[in-house]
Amino acid sequence: MGDQPVRVMVVDDHPMWRDAVERDLAAAGFEVVAVASTGREALARCPAARPDVVVLDLQIPEPNGVEVTRAIAVEGGPRVLILSASGEQGDVLEAVKAGATGYLVKSASRAELVDAVGKVAAGAAVYTAGLAGLVLGEFRRMETSAEPAAEDNVLTPRETEILRMVAKGLSSTQIAERLVLSHRTVQNHTQNTLRKLQLHNRVELTRYAIEKGLE
Repeated sequence: MGDQPVRVMVVDDHPMWRDAVERDLAAAGFEVVAVASTGREALARCPAARPDVVVLDLQIPEPNGVEVTRAIAVEGGPRVLILSASGEQGDVLEAVKAGATGYLVKSASRAELVDAVGKVAAGAAVYTAGLAGLVLGEFRRMETSAEPAAEDNVLTPRETEILRMVAKGLSSTQIAERLVLSHRTVQNHTQNTLRKLQLHNRVELTRYAIEKGLE
């Protein structure tokens, strides 16, 4: 995000919890640009607030968190970090399928929340310990019947190397530093990989890499 603070919107219908999250994120240097207590408020305020990340509870008055995620986690829109009391498989998978970049349960510490918001802002997929395996295992099972990707053999060795690093949650800047490449070069390789695999974002790249055993 350069020198600009990450812009965050917090959506939760419990005022004390919402205020605590807002306070913790502001203290960590994030700019909390909006808060909302319902799905309708979130959808109404998001366009004007232009957050980089929306920290979103699932169980909010209609529309619920999954529906809000589906509406805002689009190309050019904010990234969504779910912060929910539920760690149930169905809830996690629904949120990820709707476009959430990360999922934390509310038992996460302040430090874990702050770290997750920063990583999600950078495009990395972040999950509470134990949930990543659940999500990726389910996606493996769901896609075992899909046709093998003909593009597997198209990726160059460098693109494959960068894909592995994306799957580990490294940002483009971190990858550039490790490979002694320019940030633009890493982004170009990532975009080429997305195009070849007909994927749309880093979350889908991460799923793909783990499904193919590239993590």
